[in-house]
Amino acid sequence: MLVDALTHLALALLRAVSKLPYAVLRRLGQAGGAVAWRFARDRRRVTLRNLELCFPQWSQARREAVARAHFRYFVRSLLDRFILWYAPVSRVRALCRLEGAEHYEKHRGRPVILLAPHFVGCDAGGARMFFETPIVSMYARQKNRVFDAAMRRGRTRLPGASMVLRTDGLRAAVRALRAGTPFYFLPDMDLGARDALFVPFFGVPAATVTSVARLVRLTGAVVVPCVTRMTDEGYVVQLHPAWESFPGDDLYAATRRMNEFIEHCVLGMPAQYLWSHRRFKTRPPGEPGLYGGDDRR
Repeated sequence: MLVDALTHLALALLRAVSKLPYAVLRRLGQAGGAVAWRFARDRRRVTLRNLELCFPQWSQARREAVARAHFRYFVRSLLDRFILWYAPVSRVRALCRLEGAEHYEKHRGRPVILLAPHFVGCDAGGARMFFETPIVSMYARQKNRVFDAAMRRGRTRLPGASMVLRTDGLRAAVRALRAGTPFYFLPDMDLGARDALFVPFFGVPAATVTSVARLVRLTGAVVVPCVTRMTDEGYVVQLHPAWESFPGDDLYAATRRMNEFIEHCVLGMPAQYLWSHRRFKTRPPGEPGLYGGDDRR
């Protein structure tokens, strides 16, 4: 098929690009981000709308500056992904510096959920943690079968890496946690109203999965936040102290606590959060959509 052939060609090109010095790759990503800002009109509109909803107190100029920076970070992360998939393992490890490892080591041997907010560096964060311990993560099957296969190979080639399909729900995660394998989980995407609560995110009701709290109740896991920041040299993967007294008796309060933690992280590096995702696509019953004609996509 033509699509398969073109995908193989694109992957080969990106594999070659990933061998470039990181300073060159960084500049390519920044240039690509500027191009994407110009032509990816849908994502640009969603990004600006999300920033408008979450930061109405900011000036339009400030929101646009953050959005433009986000596109540069995002395209850089896309190019870096091919380092994670194809580069020598030693280069991957050198690219991602780990801080706060003691927060995981304190709980090694127990079920651990590594809670990873959706920053542009979250793939790099997962890759770095594979060097510390076997980890299971979740992925969504891609429509392009060639790209899907490449992604699965790339994400599971590192020592201790394994993946489960998002469509399998929590069952696979429960099995992994009960077997002592940490679960690297990104909890802040709009996956619809099922198994979710409408909890404020920067003051806007957002369909937020309750999976983290439910997994803790089912397995006795501890939650160790894992937040990844992109730098000029690569990534810093920061582990935080495990959450105490989580989730408690109130599922809503536990989910709100998670969102408040993510909000705090976003304020520290707003341009690196995944604003191009329709975080507020699902609305509470009776509320109008927030993205105009884009809401159903």
